[in-house]
Amino acid sequence: MTSYAYFVQTCREEHKKKHPDENVVFSEFSRKCAERWKTMSEKEKKRFQEMADRDKSRYENEMQHYVPPVGEKRGKKRAKDPNAPKRSLSAFFWFCNDERAAIKQSNPEYRVGDVAKELGKLWGQVEPDVKRKYEAMAERDKARYEREMAAYKNRGKAPMGGHEGEEEEEEDEDEGDDDEY
Repeated sequence: MTSYAYFVQTCREEHKKKHPDENVVFSEFSRKCAERWKTMSEKEKKRFQEMADRDKSRYENEMQHYVPPVGEKRGKKRAKDPNAPKRSLSAFFWFCNDERAAIKQSNPEYRVGDVAKELGKLWGQVEPDVKRKYEAMAERDKARYEREMAAYKNRGKAPMGGHEGEEEEEEDEDEGDDDEY
């Protein structure tokens, strides 16, 4: 925990002791803690910094000796099938594909984030008829994706009247995967 987190925790405990039955509005309490923290001297903050330093030492010591439980794997993402259809693009992404080059050309000093911010501003100012054009493109692309995905999922399955007793073992595609953009 940080020194500020220890400070807020201490403030909360003090407040509960003084007002045990009072319901605390977190936003107000947090704002008051922040104001109090800003006005504190370094000497007053030192106590909380020492608590944070001890906690950091404890954490580092525990992590040196930490052994994850057997069979537990972290951060491994299921491999995406390279033959799966590409996800459909939203109207905004179709708009970005058309406008990105013009923004980069007129603002060569812009970084990726700056270009994205500019595209977002422009999208918010686009005329409704232009927006409809991109929304229609997105609908066509969504229909394409749904057709391709249905065909992809049906690949390898037995035709209608197929053999009895065959099991279909196919995993559903992770539809929340946005790494194509």
